[in-house]
Amino acid sequence: MALRFNMLLADEGINPSDVRLLRHQTGKVPGRTPYSLWRDDQAAFERYQSTQDGSPGQRARFDARYWASFVVTPTGGTLFVGLYEVTRLGLVSKDAIDPLSGGPVGGPNNTTPYDQYECVRVAALSDCAGRLSIHWGDSASASRAWVQRADNQDKVIVELARTFQEEAFPGFTKLIRPLSEIETMPTAWKQVLRSSRGVYLLACPQTREHYVGSAYGEGGFLGRWERYASNSHGGNVELRVRDPSDYLVSVLEVAGSSATVDEIIAMENIWKIKLHSRHIGLNRN
Repeated sequence: MALRFNMLLADEGINPSDVRLLRHQTGKVPGRTPYSLWRDDQAAFERYQSTQDGSPGQRARFDARYWASFVVTPTGGTLFVGLYEVTRLGLVSKDAIDPLSGGPVGGPNNTTPYDQYECVRVAALSDCAGRLSIHWGDSASASRAWVQRADNQDKVIVELARTFQEEAFPGFTKLIRPLSEIETMPTAWKQVLRSSRGVYLLACPQTREHYVGSAYGEGGFLGRWERYASNSHGGNVELRVRDPSDYLVSVLEVAGSSATVDEIIAMENIWKIKLHSRHIGLNRN
C-alpha cells in the first residue's frame, strides 16, 4: 500500500479537512522561483507565502486552519517545506514588498486586493520539511490547481530522503535549462559547469531558431551562460539586434581538460555545419 500524505497528518492528530495544500510555482520572475527563495532565505519565503489573493471567489480557497506548503523543484518535483497554522489578518498594506519579485505585492499596476496572513510554522511534520516529496498529479489541470483541499486530494508520497539535498547533476547530455534559471541552479551543478568547457546550444522558444557557441574562457560553460543571462546576447552580433529571449541552453560536446582554445573553436565549427546554424540558425560566422 502506498504511503500517503494524509496518513502523516492523521498520525499528528490533524484532520485533513483542516488543511490546504499549497504548491508554490511561478515563472513570473526571471531567474527566481519559490524553491530558490525557500532554499536561500526561508524567512523571505514565508513572507512571500503570507500574502494571497483576497478577491471574491479566491479568499475561500485559503480558508483553513493549516497550510501544508510545497515548492516545485528544478526537476519538477513537489517538495514539502513545512506545515503552517494560519490566520488572516486583513488586507496587505499598500507599501508591502513581494520578496520574490522585489516589487509591490501583486505587481506595480495591481488592482486586486491581497490578504495578509500570519503563518506560524508548527512542530508537526517539521522533520519532513525539505525531505518529503509527493506526487501532485500528471494533468495540466492538476498543475494549475496549486491550492487544493487535503481531504479531497490524498497525495502519494514518492520520496522521503534522509536529509535535504539538491537534485544530482543530470549529466551534460540531459541538461536543458532556461537562461533565466542559471543563477538559481544548485551549487553542485554550477561547480561542474564552471570547470567544464566545450560547445553549447542556445534555442529560442519564440522563433525556434538556434545558436551554436563555445565556452573556452575562465568560468567555463557557467561563465559564458551568465553573460547571456545578464544581457540576453553575450556580445554576439546577431543576438544583440534581436528581441531578448529566455533561450534554452544545453551542452552539445564537452572538451577534454587538455583541449586548446583552437581545438574547442574547431569543435564549434563542426557543430555549426552539422546543425546548419549559419543557414537556418543564428550564427553569422
